Amino acid sequence: MGRVKQYGLNSFLILILSVAITAPVSAASSISSGNKLAVDAKKQIGVTVSYDPTYRKLDFPRGDVAQDTGVCTDVVVRAYRLQNIDLQQLINVDMKANFSAYPNTWGLKSTDKNIDHRRVPNLETYFTRHGQPLSVTDKAGFLAGDIVSWRLPTSNLPHIGIVSDKLAADGTPLIIHNIGRGTQEENILFTYPIKGHFRY
Repeated sequence: MGRVKQYGLNSFLILILSVAITAPVSAASSISSGNKLAVDAKKQIGVTVSYDPTYRKLDFPRGDVAQDTGVCTDVVVRAYRLQNIDLQQLINVDMKANFSAYPNTWGLKSTDKNIDHRRVPNLETYFTRHGQPLSVTDKAGFLAGDIVSWRLPTSNLPHIGIVSDKLAADGTPLIIHNIGRGTQEENILFTYPIKGHFRY
């Protein structure tokens, strides 16, 4: 209160307002949380060292396969779990309530908590419904923590990864993903046809 007496109440209020006005806005907060997601995803590098798409029975919620293996979707699911976001549970709940909104590629009649969140088209659907779909062509629009999905050209198989907080020498954002050799950080953003770009 000494400052209030010295400078007067009006000056003190102006000081408080100027601090509030210069505080980070929600866009900056979004970038910060994106950086954290990228950093959390990179914690899998050197831990998840193989790729195994075998169907497994999982715990629910927060079920997972062994940490040393997994598929591309597990990179995304595990990174979000470090932020207390469980895509296994969220997708299960959303699919139960909106089953027809999700792809019927596998001919399922109901949800399957063991595999639904580990399928790229289901993640794409969930992020479209509950996240922010973004441009797939604007190179500058890919920010750390964004989710990107592709279709591999020879097989049309879906793939998914997380935009890193690091750039390649040519300025292209690196991608944290598992395409067969465990979780890696690589310059593959524009290597395959991009199907989706999301911020969640």
